[in-house]
Amino acid sequence: MSRCGFIALIGAPNAGKSTLLNRLTGAKVSIVTPKAQTTRARVLGILMRGEAQVLFVDTPGIFAPKRRLDRAMVAAAWDGAGEADYVLLLVDAKTGLTEAVRGIIAQAAATGRKMALVLNKVDLLERHRLLPLTQDITALAEFEQVFMISAATGDGIEVLLDFCTAKLPEGPYLYPEDELTDLPDRLLAAEIVREQVFLQTRDEVPYGTTVETESFKTQKDGSVRIDAVIYVARAGHKAILIGAKGARIKDIGARARRELSQLLDCNVHLFLRVNERAGWDEEAERIRATGLRDPKA
Repeated sequence: MSRCGFIALIGAPNAGKSTLLNRLTGAKVSIVTPKAQTTRARVLGILMRGEAQVLFVDTPGIFAPKRRLDRAMVAAAWDGAGEADYVLLLVDAKTGLTEAVRGIIAQAAATGRKMALVLNKVDLLERHRLLPLTQDITALAEFEQVFMISAATGDGIEVLLDFCTAKLPEGPYLYPEDELTDLPDRLLAAEIVREQVFLQTRDEVPYGTTVETESFKTQKDGSVRIDAVIYVARAGHKAILIGAKGARIKDIGARARRELSQLLDCNVHLFLRVNERAGWDEEAERIRATGLRDPKA
């Protein structure tokens, strides 16, 4: 009998959820950067494992929201957890049990959902500190199981996969067996460009930026032409993104184009423009364009 179900990954920003999703599925389905709050919307990763279809849901990091966009991101995280068949709560072992993590654990426990604790980045922590950390966390909520992994190296992943597969309910597959994600190509293109913005700019620039695909067209020769706009909150951000004589925006475009060519398995022609749009992170249309549900709707 086949099994199929949703496993949600929740936790604080930079706990390693997107890295773990890509590791679990064996493919790049979620963008990853060293910066916190990179993931903004729910991302689905689909894995076929034996007779099971495991649907991993990467959610935005949970933090104290300030903007309308922030509230939509946090809402998406809790929605993902609420709709899943099972929840994996990720904690960065190196960062440990912060007040923010305590709050997430308390809120997750209050939902009554069954969950497992996943201590990530254990390769960055001295072994003798793992047991006390585990004891401190498990004293705060009921976890069915504790896993110690490194999403970056792959340590502990197979055991975690076996556990997740066993937790799935019996039922038919919900997606074609050859699909890796339900992310539309237009949104994938925007996310890959945004990843490069995060990787190539600093400070508040990435967080004051959003990317939207305006046009995605397959050409007669099989190549794809993508036109995308990068919205920035301030004029200074626009100048930084464009760079001296357009050098930075050209580099962002070149790196994103190479990545998209691999992911889409075809030649990609990518055209970017940068628009200043103050307050875009309070606009319902901009929020929905990122794949989020507007919390005020």
